[in-house]
Formats: sequence, structure tokens, C-alpha cells
Amino acid sequence: MAEPVLSVRVLNRALLDRQLLLERSAMSLTEVMERMGGIQTQYAPSGYIGLWSRMRDFDRPMLTHALEERRAVQGTMMRVTIHTVSAADYWPMMAGIRRVNRDWFARVQRGIAPDDMQAVVAAVREELAHGPLRMAVLTERLVARGFPPRSAGWAGLWVDMVRVPPSGTWERRRADLYGLADQWLAPVEVSEDEGIELLIRRYLGAFGPAALKDIAGWMGFTIGQMKPVADRMELRPILDEHGKPLFDLPEATLPDPETPAPVRFTAVWDAMLLVHARRTQVLPEAFRPLVFNTKTPHSVNTFLVDGQVAGSWRFEDGQIQLAPMRTLTPGERRELDEEAHRLAAFHA
Repeated sequence: MAEPVLSVRVLNRALLDRQLLLERSAMSLTEVMERMGGIQTQYAPSGYIGLWSRMRDFDRPMLTHALEERRAVQGTMMRVTIHTVSAADYWPMMAGIRRVNRDWFARVQRGIAPDDMQAVVAAVREELAHGPLRMAVLTERLVARGFPPRSAGWAGLWVDMVRVPPSGTWERRRADLYGLADQWLAPVEVSEDEGIELLIRRYLGAFGPAALKDIAGWMGFTIGQMKPVADRMELRPILDEHGKPLFDLPEATLPDPETPAPVRFTAVWDAMLLVHARRTQVLPEAFRPLVFNTKTPHSVNTFLVDGQVAGSWRFEDGQIQLAPMRTLTPGERRELDEEAHRLAAFHA
């Protein structure tokens, strides 16, 4: 049987559907986070806005409570960036990425040898044994022990640490309070291959269908680092309209490409705008320099119209200020204004 061929429009609607942006979901907060493949949260409010755009009855305390109750966890994860994931996903994901992240560290960091990190790890564990510490305090204590000032940050790739609330929340946005992951969450033994398989499933469930290079890029891997596991999985082969191979989960469904896409607001660092999802054109290439550039390395808040970025937004003086990147029809503007009013109320 010939492999199905998917247009950009189909891939666009598939992404929106899997990201719960065609219709807000009634699933639980942790189920939504798993469906999203985790949330990139260098800027803490991004997680809250991302969930508000995807859940029917989300309000701000829900994510803060999930972090406090350890149902959600924030840590340095895929691509050595801050992510918030469900507690159930944390240990498998860490098992999958831990070795690759350390290999990356060994290639790029010249300030300390990997072998010397064992002494740093032991010191970090001793300092955090009695509870979480702010990064500034942990750094001071490690420097007092004779380690380089950046040792505390480096140690995060060698000893699993989580960012502990109230830091990293809407109310206290700087995520600088660290604790040992195995004190915060009961450890779960998971093999590296099991972790990589979960990561592949999470990516395809959130962003698929996709090419192997896109899956690997999201994970922070090379294709060679994840392909042996992908080859053992029963993934469904697909082609894009240019004949390039894509893969999907066998049980995954695709929405009708003519499914209407409502206006949605997304925050900085929303993962579906990153390069690994370029095939979907949710971010038109003409607008990419306006969203990601040297002046805004953190990206910008964006709004979607008909499944594509059509402008940016900011919250100012109690209102959502819109900056369109293309001409909007009167109907599009009305829908945007209605959703912007709801988002302003969410901020208030």
C-alpha cells in the first residue's frame, strides 16, 4: 500500500489538533501537559498562558497548585532548557536525555572536566540534603568549597535538580530555588531506551506527523542518537507533499484539513513555533524574523488566525495590545478582540 501524502494544510491542522488549539480540552492539567509534550517555561507565565489557551476551565492557581502538590515538575530537560512536565513524565524523560545532555556539556564546556564534576555533584548533594536553596546561595557555598562560580549551574546536568515552588510560578517568576529531584519526587527506575521511546511518543503525540530530524531536534539529539529506538517502534510512515518521509504514531488520527481554526493566543517560547515544527507553517516564514531575532532572542507573544501566526501581543495598562503582522479582516479583528478581552481578564 502506498504511503499517504499530507499537504501543509493537513500538517497544520494536525499540529493545532494535537496542541489542543482547535478546541479547548476538558482533560486534566497533567494530561494536557503530556499531550503538549511538556511546556517550555524559561518565562514562567508562558506555561499559564499556554494552558489557558488549551483548557476549558483553566485558572492561574491550577498550575501553581500542581507544582506545589508535585503533580507537575519544572526542571532543565530537553535541549538543556527549562520545561514543566507531569510528575509521571519526569523520570522517564530524564532517563532518555541525561546521557546526551552530559555529552553535550563535555563538548561545549571548557571550564571544568567531566571527571571533576563528580566532586561538584557530591558537594551539591551535601548542600541540598537538608532542603532547597536559591542558586545564589548554592553558588556561594560551592565557591567557598573551592569550586568555580559556574559549578552550580553545570551541576544540573550531573545531579537531577528541580525548580521548587513558589519560584518559577506566575506569582514569583524567577525560577531560582533548587532542590534534589529524588527528594522532591520518588525516583522511578527507567532505562535510557524506555525514556527515549516515551520522548518520541510525546513528540509525535504533540507535534506529529514529523521527520526524524524534527523529533531529534526537539529532544536535543542527533538522528543517530535516537534512530535505533525509533526503528524498533511501530511508527506509521507518511510522505509530505514534497515526498519527504514523515512518521506518526499508529493510533494517531488526522483532522479534516478544512476544520476551522479559532483565534488563539500563545506566549513566548511556545514550542510549536520552533524550527522543529516548521513543516506545518503555523509560523509563516515571512514572519519568523519578527518572532525570533537577535533583538528578541526569547521570541514574542503571538496570536494565531486561521491556524497561523498573524501578529504579536502584549499586556499593558490592563489590556491586550495587538500588533498585527498582516491585514486583518473585520471578522478576524472582532474574534481577536473578544479573545483578547478574555486574556486580559485572565491577567487581571
